[in-house]
Amino acid sequence: MGKNFLSCVSYQFGILYFKGCSPIKFAIAPERASRSPCPVVNALANHGHLERSGRTIYMEDLNASMRHVGMSPLLGSVFAIPTYFEYHNPAKAYMKKPVGTWQRIWSLIKNLYSFFDYFGCWKAHQAIEGRKFLNLEDLASHGAIEHDVSLSRRDFGQEQGNNDPQQDLIHEMLEYSFDGESLTIDDLGRFIKARIRRQLVDNPELVYGPAEHQVNCGQIALMMDCFGDGKTIPVSYVKAIFEDERLPIEEGWKKRYWWTMGLIEFFGAVGNMVKAVGVQF
Repeated sequence: MGKNFLSCVSYQFGILYFKGCSPIKFAIAPERASRSPCPVVNALANHGHLERSGRTIYMEDLNASMRHVGMSPLLGSVFAIPTYFEYHNPAKAYMKKPVGTWQRIWSLIKNLYSFFDYFGCWKAHQAIEGRKFLNLEDLASHGAIEHDVSLSRRDFGQEQGNNDPQQDLIHEMLEYSFDGESLTIDDLGRFIKARIRRQLVDNPELVYGPAEHQVNCGQIALMMDCFGDGKTIPVSYVKAIFEDERLPIEEGWKKRYWWTMGLIEFFGAVGNMVKAVGVQF
């Protein structure tokens, strides 16, 4: 985490406080920077809320960065902290020894975030003096928090890979706007349904079931509620996020300060998004 950011925060009674420093300016990712499949996380790095290089990102820094898009501390931690569990390739899941019920309960008692340990992207060698770190490209670890049928990335099994933005997909998504000014959850629902149909043809190795769909709809719900009003989002905001990988501050967006997006609102938004897509498994 850069010195500029560290000078703007303090801890008291285990709570992170932001001390009102001036906004950190956007900058294009430096050469050989590490970036993720998530344009919002990349935007946080491009704005300096994470290391601009995207490398050696510690858990507390990724967790703290979630506040900059208006997520509550609890909701942000649900997405940030579990990524630091160890990554296990789902293609080799059959080799993993089954975990007993009581062992699972004990794991939850020790660490509630272990409920989401399938989000884990961390590799065993990634630690400095006992502190785990991730590089943003680790978030592309297939089958963890990353999934097939992304809004703006091709699938893991395709030639383009699952990490680099695909301009044709971004353009296609924007075209689903009915009025050219905003995207609604119904617009995005139709786009995701079309993406599923297309990927069933284009990717013989497609892995997309109820779990992946839930995560996909959850990520869209976060975008709609953190950057929109839960039902619509301006097209200009979506362009900034997906094309430039920056927060749409220039377009007029302001993060939620007094009423951040929490777990209850999130679960409701996910349900609305699942309904809007309307696919059955």
